[in-house]
Amino acid sequence: MSSVTTETVTAPPTSGKKLTPDLTAIDTYGNVFKAPDYTISQILSVIPKHCFERKWHMGLYYVFRDIFWCVVFGYLSKTYIPLVSNYYVRGLLWAIYTNIIGCFYVGMWILAHECGHRAFSDYEWLDSTVGWVLHSYLYVPFFSWKFSHRKHHKYTGNLQKDMVFVPKTKEKFLSNRGVAKLKELTEETPIVTLYGLILQQIFGFQMYLVSDVTGQPYPGVPKWKINHYNPSAPIFDKKDYWYVVLSDIGIIAQTIIVYLWKQNFGLWSVVIDWFIPYLLVHHWIVFLTYLQHTDPTMPHYEDNEWNFARGAAATIDREFGFIGQHIFHDIIETHVLHHYCSRIPFYNAREATVAIKKVMGQHYRHSDENMWISLWKTARYCQFVENDKGLHMYRNINGLGPKPIDD
Repeated sequence: MSSVTTETVTAPPTSGKKLTPDLTAIDTYGNVFKAPDYTISQILSVIPKHCFERKWHMGLYYVFRDIFWCVVFGYLSKTYIPLVSNYYVRGLLWAIYTNIIGCFYVGMWILAHECGHRAFSDYEWLDSTVGWVLHSYLYVPFFSWKFSHRKHHKYTGNLQKDMVFVPKTKEKFLSNRGVAKLKELTEETPIVTLYGLILQQIFGFQMYLVSDVTGQPYPGVPKWKINHYNPSAPIFDKKDYWYVVLSDIGIIAQTIIVYLWKQNFGLWSVVIDWFIPYLLVHHWIVFLTYLQHTDPTMPHYEDNEWNFARGAAATIDREFGFIGQHIFHDIIETHVLHHYCSRIPFYNAREATVAIKKVMGQHYRHSDENMWISLWKTARYCQFVENDKGLHMYRNINGLGPKPIDD
């Protein structure tokens, strides 16, 4: 069995920090939320030891399984779709094909994500190689994203230190709109909400990589320097420099591959087999991660009331049916467990999730609501967070849930 190594190794020290016991607030639905007071040790102690085992052959099986199905669907599409005489039916079949390939590309993206967490195997060189190849193919700078994502796991739910989907405070929300008081704002129309969601879903991940959108502010640093391609960006440590360069080399190599692909097989092949699926991958990643970390019941903490156990509980498991379990490798259904111990491989995560529920109790969040409905609901309900003794809950100007305090 592999050695049991967990996120507690990299979790920030909390000794000496006195958290407020029985800390409560009112969530966005108007219900009482109580911050968890259990410890990370209690969580880890109930997880069966075999759940921590990482099997390299199992990881490679899923990599080649996903590639196999991409090849199969690619062969079938090139062989039979051109035979369809009706222009509109043929277009529909190509659209279905790109969505299928996009889903399997998401699966490969998630396997690279497993590599970044060292949940793929016991061998760092294998994890780094597989992750670098798969993420580079999908235009993701592997090591760069791994480093910022690691800090996100280390400080999930911490308003001052988390790295992604950091919600606006009421003050930031007002300043972005150029007003000083909530009463000066009118309700955001559904069409505005829809427009924002479309931008988020199409361009969100690229904007995060290029400008660290939804991340932490870095006062005094030019915006163009805060990106995942700059080895000197403030989101990285000095020791990360050459790994970021290696990530950039992966992106350059994939650009050359795409060019040669186009030269040998034509622009249509690049568009239908890679570019559109690539766009779909980045849509799905934003869709999934946003809903894993945004919900009307979700808390965020000031640093003085935050610890690793509280932060990891500020996530939610959702259901996405067959695709979620068998193609997206359970990244949606077991995300809470993933934040408590990200080195548990996905194929052991369901069993470990059942175990940690015994400790988490009411603090375990799960929703089987249709995720598209959840996306719309969170966009309408969750516009900014408001402070209540170091514990922040979402509020909005749409008249949904408790009214925010107007100073």
